[in-house]
Amino acid sequence: MTPIVSIIMGSTSDLPIMEKAANLLNEMQVPFEINALSAHRTPEAVATFAENAHGRGIKVIIAAAGMAAHLPGVIAASTTVPVIGVPIKSTLEGMDALLAIVQMPPGIPVATVGINAALNSAILAIQILSLADKKLEEKFIAYKEGLKKKIEKANNDLKDVKFEYKTN
Repeated sequence: MTPIVSIIMGSTSDLPIMEKAANLLNEMQVPFEINALSAHRTPEAVATFAENAHGRGIKVIIAAAGMAAHLPGVIAASTTVPVIGVPIKSTLEGMDALLAIVQMPPGIPVATVGINAALNSAILAIQILSLADKKLEEKFIAYKEGLKKKIEKANNDLKDVKFEYKTN
């Protein structure tokens, strides 16, 4: 199996957050890889990864980083593959990571999700991949329908919640 999505994190301490992305990709049967690379500790490895991603068949890169969150931008600077940044809450409530990832210069975009929003990064990756994969698109449509049904059920369940002045 050849990966088409690459999940990259600056440290394995990010894995508990990034597992949400891995779980959804796995559920949707999207082949992916997970690696730890550091823009500051292993810059040559990051450059090699980014420069070779497209040639290896990677179609979307999800890059997570906290603190000095340069990893997504450094990767985006060296590849034509779309990069989705996941700011990790580590210091300053994750705002430093969010701003470092989202504030990229013209020509080097990084699609950025919310702080610790690994699940949304996988959803965005699947949406991108679904543009060229009808089977994946059908799975994603079913996933979205499942989300809708969960809310409809929750709303229906609220009918059983009783308060003296509740009117519905």
